[in-house]
Amino acid sequence: MPIPALEQPGAYDLQIMGKDGQIVQTASITVRDAHFHSQNIILNEQLSELKPAPGETEEATAFRNAVSSERYWTEPLTAPVAGCVTSPFGVKRLHNGKVTGDYHAGLDQRSPSGGPIRAVTGGIVKIVRHWQLHGNTVAIDHGQGFETIYLHMSKFATTEGAVVQAGDVIGYVGSTGRSTGPHLHWSMYVNGVPVNPTQWVKVQECAPRAKKAAKK
Repeated sequence: MPIPALEQPGAYDLQIMGKDGQIVQTASITVRDAHFHSQNIILNEQLSELKPAPGETEEATAFRNAVSSERYWTEPLTAPVAGCVTSPFGVKRLHNGKVTGDYHAGLDQRSPSGGPIRAVTGGIVKIVRHWQLHGNTVAIDHGQGFETIYLHMSKFATTEGAVVQAGDVIGYVGSTGRSTGPHLHWSMYVNGVPVNPTQWVKVQECAPRAKKAAKK
């Protein structure tokens, strides 16, 4: 059960429903403050003014909200690249010092240009697109409301409708779309809600670099 990053901390009533929609069990849960930090990204004028291509946002949203019945994923999951995390999940984003109101709904991992990007687990490739804001993008449905999306690729190594297994190469690291340098941004969704990938896979935090903004 996903908890949105922007959910207010506090006590909530959880209702568990059967297939007929009837409540079969209730429970009380507590959402705690994750203490997400802020992060400033330095963008040049061209990147600052970059907008989604027509249909880009709508297609990404439709993919995220789709729930297929069959399960393709297995555990353990593995990170798509080996690089350390330059921008963690949940940080509040500023662009050139200005508050955007957005938060980072995935992970940025350091990786050299052209490095292979691998599927974190099995699934069906639903999106292979040259998008304007996201850059070259691959999205995979892993089944039962679990999905991943991979952005800013230099080139693709898969096609829409392909069946992939854990570790299959689906593309290569790049810096397309709104990106300040080669890296991989990837997001994980559960029932349409972005969740923290580090709760599923083990990745290493990068050592801090003095006076340098993280890549996006």
